[in-house]
Amino acid sequence: MFIVNVEAAIHKEGRWLLILRSEKEEHAAGVLSLVGGKCEQEGNSTDIFERTVKREVWEEVGIEVANPRYVNSSSFVTDKGIHVMDIVFLCDIKSGKAYRKSPDEVDAIYWMTTEEILQHEDIPTYLKDNIKLADKLVNK
Repeated sequence: MFIVNVEAAIHKEGRWLLILRSEKEEHAAGVLSLVGGKCEQEGNSTDIFERTVKREVWEEVGIEVANPRYVNSSSFVTDKGIHVMDIVFLCDIKSGKAYRKSPDEVDAIYWMTTEEILQHEDIPTYLKDNIKLADKLVNK
């Protein structure tokens, strides 16, 4: 069984929204990442990925997003041996300005260009790959 995680690639004025994950986080604490989180069990439902990405962005950084479009999916195993399926969506900002709405999950917010992300030594390769894929969709 997998935990299903969704992430939002949010682009505005040539920059991507990244968060510095809180040191309190169980997985990837203190790492730069996209905004996102786990899908909750809902029984029978529709659009769970899209609704989850919208909810997580609102809960963590206080912006409302719309029009989630598929970017990429991958899987990984956490340090504790938990199997995770991760799905990235390119999202448009509908309203609001990003801020640390959830300090338990977010230590800082950054807006970075694709080039800054790709050249940053501490950003994980998987995030760089996701930004490259999302950037192609933005620049179609």
